[in-house]
Amino acid sequence: MNVEDNYCGFFEGTEKLLEMWFSCSDGDMEDCDVRKIPRAALESLLKLVKCEIISFKKNEQIDAYVLSESSMFVSKSRFILKTCGSTTLLRAVQPLLYLVQEYTGFDEVLDIFYSRKNFIRPELQLQPHTSFEDEVGVLDGLFEDGAAYCLGRVNQDCWYLYTLNPPDNFVGVQAPDQTLEVIMQQLDSKIMRIFTKKVCSTAQEATHRSGIDMLFPGIVIDDFLFDPCGYSMNGLLKGGYYITIHITPEPHCSYVSFETNAPQESYQDLILGLMKTFNPGKFTMTVFANKASVAANAPSECQECHFKNYQRKELQLCEFKNYNLTYALFAKAPS
Repeated sequence: MNVEDNYCGFFEGTEKLLEMWFSCSDGDMEDCDVRKIPRAALESLLKLVKCEIISFKKNEQIDAYVLSESSMFVSKSRFILKTCGSTTLLRAVQPLLYLVQEYTGFDEVLDIFYSRKNFIRPELQLQPHTSFEDEVGVLDGLFEDGAAYCLGRVNQDCWYLYTLNPPDNFVGVQAPDQTLEVIMQQLDSKIMRIFTKKVCSTAQEATHRSGIDMLFPGIVIDDFLFDPCGYSMNGLLKGGYYITIHITPEPHCSYVSFETNAPQESYQDLILGLMKTFNPGKFTMTVFANKASVAANAPSECQECHFKNYQRKELQLCEFKNYNLTYALFAKAPS
């Protein structure tokens, strides 16, 4: 590997993902809205995380921010923050709770999901992200009835999750809700070169040349190409749905993440499109869906999933109070 092939030094593409839902103790949520938090307050929150806003788009249902390290989505009752590198995402949780209490009208956390894949180089992370045990300690200090899980192989590819494990009378998120995340590694070097300033001069060129714009035709795209390399995009769909893609193209630490809450009865065709677009050597997929979602049958469907040239290495199905989770790992079959 020559110097030019490195593009730049090591970067931890593996993201920390926080999703929080809010509610009101009196049940009257008509005037409540997380989007009432002022932008200046969000910018101060992100400074604690060690990232900043670089682009913004919105529609009637969702505010979408491209960050210097991944993305943030804010809607009426939900807050999503996804950050990569050596960011300190969990330092934002307690200040976020204060902002929600002060500005939005909400006074309860309805549900929380914190997740991430194992880091490529965990020794480069800052507290409290130096271990999953430390992360759980922070969250347990803020929430009652938290539950921590590890799926996959703890000595190789694994995926961590922290969520609430509330009492049996817990109602939870009632609206149809689902999230697909696909984490790709060992990417095709020719494809990854598209996401460097050496090959593409603009984000729009990279989006088109890679075929990302064809994954969801008609989507409103907000994309950014970093110098000398790296790519982020948010896409907005009607109905309050989003997609987000983040790419670390360096050959020695290549990483692509894809996430969407778009409802589909089957995600197989979408995942096939991702495999065609990025050609990873391996990928992890997770599907969260509550019982009201059209994706509620994802666990049974995933048992039948077959992707050409890939072998399924892991499949785990979990049933929580309000959601079903499917976790699977696929790797290219030996040629």
